[in-house]
Amino acid sequence: MREVARPARIEARGWGVRHPGRRDWALRGLDLTIEPGERVLLLGPSGAGKSTLLTALAGLRDPTGGGETEGSLLVDGLDPRMTRDRTGLLFQDPEAQIVMGRAGDDVAFGLENRCVPSDGIWQRVDAALAAVEFPYGRDRPTHALSGGEQQRLALAGTLALQPGLLMLDEPTASLDPGGAAEVRSVLARVVERLGATLVLVEHRVDESLSLVDRVIVIAAGGGVVADGEPGSVFREHGARLADAGVWVPDRPPAPPPRRERPRPETLVIAEHAGFRYPGMQVDAVTGVDLSVRSAEALAIIGPNGSGKSTLGLMLAGLLAPRTGRVVAGEALSAGHGREPIANWPARELVRRIGTVFQDPEHQFLTGSVREELLLGPRRAGIAEEEAARRADELLERLRLTSLAAANPFTLSGGEKRRLSVATALAAAPSILVLDEPTFGQDRRTWGELLHLLAALRDSGRGVAFVTHDRPFAHALADRTYRLGRAA
Repeated sequence: MREVARPARIEARGWGVRHPGRRDWALRGLDLTIEPGERVLLLGPSGAGKSTLLTALAGLRDPTGGGETEGSLLVDGLDPRMTRDRTGLLFQDPEAQIVMGRAGDDVAFGLENRCVPSDGIWQRVDAALAAVEFPYGRDRPTHALSGGEQQRLALAGTLALQPGLLMLDEPTASLDPGGAAEVRSVLARVVERLGATLVLVEHRVDESLSLVDRVIVIAAGGGVVADGEPGSVFREHGARLADAGVWVPDRPPAPPPRRERPRPETLVIAEHAGFRYPGMQVDAVTGVDLSVRSAEALAIIGPNGSGKSTLGLMLAGLLAPRTGRVVAGEALSAGHGREPIANWPARELVRRIGTVFQDPEHQFLTGSVREELLLGPRRAGIAEEEAARRADELLERLRLTSLAAANPFTLSGGEKRRLSVATALAAAPSILVLDEPTFGQDRRTWGELLHLLAALRDSGRGVAFVTHDRPFAHALADRTYRLGRAA
């Protein structure tokens, strides 16, 4: 990759934005300057406006779409909409950035839109795919990629643009620990080569510090609350930032208390279960023998592309195995015997099994956060008064009360994840199957999810969760299943 002409400069003066239909400001009173070539780690609690700021800097905010702004936000002294050809943004949700059916075409898409000469496009595509160590060739179908593989592809598309301002919104959140380390190593080399200004949003603070020379912490409606060299920021403000929900090195959340639990009973059984997606030559999952039990938490781990999400969908009854079977144990079947759970009526499934998808937007069906929480209990036949009580309790517990009237699709990534977990909990199912439940969570909400799921487990529910979050698995899981071997 060649070097860009020059790194970009960022300046905000009293800048703020309020989204359409919202009472509170997403950001307000933001004053900061980022000089060309600086490498900044942007921190703040979930919902502080980090993604909003990156989107605005990328020139993607449409002033005709409603809402309100104040102050000024400039890139190289210009409105960010005038500098789009100098910026590259990797979104929090990689699927939102993938638009083509083949991997190579997807990376080429942005280059073609910027009128890069055709004779230079494929060289840059191949270089970008190699830089992120994408495991397939240009012809790999994008629909066949795992979440982590989608993240690598989206990152390649961003790097291929060779921007003067590179913005990354949690670039390793969907990656396994080994893959995350590889991507950080790639980023270090690429940023050094590009010389671009870097703004990085990342909850894995400890692992990200080697990439940056400055930390800026923002608060919703409060502007910049800490700014400086990383060691100084955490030394001087660490306790206060941790209390506000910011991830701070060497300050892990408190573990859940130990409680007595009921005797475990088998809820779901996978017997030689396997699945191959249509058009694929290789099985996504092969020969899984596994049980999920009440009063236990099971962590499903493994590298990107190993089939963890596919296995989770089979355990939840949302995907019928092509080989073997997934059935309910006596404690869950209640009249269904050994019938495959994928054959259960939807009303029965929602009463007994709650599911959190890898992409939370795939399970949103209504126009407001509160209606989303009421939907599951209503479909399960729960009385309206009890459904409302559960919804309000979950709104409070997961810090979503102020967003009750908001459209779910307008939430931040961390807020969407908490809502998706809350919708699975609302019908009070016997078993929860969660795919990356801690994605995008700040320190405080990570701890809230840990304590909430631990309490449900200890009360007798079964919890199975797919994760790359090793500390979360260590804190919650009683057993782990690595695809290919159980532990």
